[in-house]
Amino acid sequence: MPVIRSGDARRTTTPNGVMTTLASPTQGGAERAVWRVDMPAGTAGPLHAFDTEQIWTLLTGGCTVEIDGERLRVAPGDTMVLPADVTRQIFADPHDGFAAVVTAPAGARVYNPGGVSAADACDLAPKGTDRIVPPWVA
Repeated sequence: MPVIRSGDARRTTTPNGVMTTLASPTQGGAERAVWRVDMPAGTAGPLHAFDTEQIWTLLTGGCTVEIDGERLRVAPGDTMVLPADVTRQIFADPHDGFAAVVTAPAGARVYNPGGVSAADACDLAPKGTDRIVPPWVA
């Protein structure tokens, strides 16, 4: 049974937050990816979609998630089931930000809805119609 020590967890920093890989195929040999998301107050993640379902449980703070054009408020202890291939964007609480634990199948790929890259996309974001496995899912 592999144990991934806290100090060995892989951290990926983006302009929107920090993703900490808790387990994945390359981190403990897991069949599913599990990671923590920490988003600072007032930040927003990119508009994107995943080709697999994701399950998010909010630990602290709060956020608003826009799923396929509908906005929902999420509080600590709430769990979101985000379906595959649905456009989503997450907005951290303007005062508290949030922390969440997320899981998805290993190899989940992220992509730009309509194949359009955001002008301010970071280096880790998919380009155009590319579908990529983010580092925290690999």
